[in-house]
Amino acid sequence: MRTLSERAREIRCAVFDVDGVMTDCKLYLAADGTELKAVHVRDGLGLKLLMQAGIEVAVISGRPSAAMQARFEYLGIRRVWLNVEHKLPAWEELKAQLGLHDEQMMMMGDDTPDLPLLQRAGLAMTVADAHPKVLAVAHWASRLTGGNGAVRDAADLILAAQSADLRP
Repeated sequence: MRTLSERAREIRCAVFDVDGVMTDCKLYLAADGTELKAVHVRDGLGLKLLMQAGIEVAVISGRPSAAMQARFEYLGIRRVWLNVEHKLPAWEELKAQLGLHDEQMMMMGDDTPDLPLLQRAGLAMTVADAHPKVLAVAHWASRLTGGNGAVRDAADLILAAQSADLRP
């Protein structure tokens, strides 16, 4: 059985869910139906640090969000699937685009629609307040909740494991 550090060293693509991972799982609705989401600025930096280290960052989410699409464009995340009811086809498309295997993919999700990806990922990560079924399959759970720095926590773990490969 591979250790957490061994799994993290193999990661070439980090995939994230949005609601409950990058956000606090709450939907803030205005009277006109506009949806607002709160994100943690450190999570954004964590995503940028992954990309700077040569790790592809992708998003696969079951909900549409113009606000999050704009955030991803600002961060430079090019591989984004929003409003995806069944996430596995997007996962397969992403792997094919990048020429990667499941072992080279990380998934961070928080609820049952993420289970097919978490079960395939070489590194399955989640947030402290994830659904119990997700917590049961995850290789690692952040001590932080969704929208409160858990993405940065995950990025730091991967980056630390991969920097160990660079030491003499």
